[in-house]
Amino acid sequence: MDIFQPIQSFSDLVTYNLFHLIKNSNLANSVNFFIYDSIKIIILLFIISFIMGIINFYFPVEKVRNFLSKNKLYGLEYIIASLFGAVTPFCSCSSIPLFIGFVKGGIPLGVTFSFLITSPLVNEVAVAMFIGMFGLRITSIYVISAILLGIIGGFVLGKLKLENELTDFVKNIRENNAAQVIIKKGTIFKNIPSILRESLSIVKKVLLYILIGISIGAAIHGFVPTGFFEHYISKDNPFAVPVAVLIGVPMYSNAAGVLPIIQALIQKGVPIGTALAFMMAIVGLSLPEAILLKKVMKMKLLLIFFGLISLFIIILGYLFNIIL
Repeated sequence: MDIFQPIQSFSDLVTYNLFHLIKNSNLANSVNFFIYDSIKIIILLFIISFIMGIINFYFPVEKVRNFLSKNKLYGLEYIIASLFGAVTPFCSCSSIPLFIGFVKGGIPLGVTFSFLITSPLVNEVAVAMFIGMFGLRITSIYVISAILLGIIGGFVLGKLKLENELTDFVKNIRENNAAQVIIKKGTIFKNIPSILRESLSIVKKVLLYILIGISIGAAIHGFVPTGFFEHYISKDNPFAVPVAVLIGVPMYSNAAGVLPIIQALIQKGVPIGTALAFMMAIVGLSLPEAILLKKVMKMKLLLIFFGLISLFIIILGYLFNIIL
């Protein structure tokens, strides 16, 4: 059961019944995409912020931070975060609310990145489609590679000690959480109103970034033709993998949405490693995601994150071409 189906039904109603747009037209696809993703991400952000507020009540942020900083988990925290990302059915932009929630909760930045990297790359719907299109072997290699990408990427980013590159927006949230840990009194029920207010405040502060990011994604989704890319990522081009990644990064789609395109590219002779690198760049990194992340990251951290993960995806693309 698709828990987001009511949102999709509402988006269809507004797009086709209220606006009377022609189905499958570029404009209709863009408008439908914008309405659906805007509502979904805003709801997710509010719900997750609220849940994190409740979690922070029972597990004070200082205790969580102290536990993760004082206890040697020998990399286990990156594995847990990456596996958690693999079982969450979110695209790159939908993962941002959880990312903000993790940062808000004081979870180390590298661990948070492990989740952010893996979450859009792997989900149960995409895995089911992957098996049907490419078989169990290729699916297994892809899933394991995506999880390892999250683990290694988060670990490397964590070792770079880039916490100072978070924006004042995030730092203020953390400071407010620390203050709430000290002053909170009574039961969870007495604190529900303040948690709700804080969750709504977070939504208001990032709303503009969400709408701008999704607007860009909607335009790309509706108006960029898929056939445009086939010429640049053919098997005759030795630089096809980095070209595919560079083309894919600005685009925006979830894994389930882009898989039919990847299948068509492979059927037309594009090497499977190149096609999968193209997919990972589209799904795992996107211009709309960058717009959203700009609210929580300074430009230096944003460029390091996108540059490092793009490099890892390029390496994986060449490896896929060798072994598949």
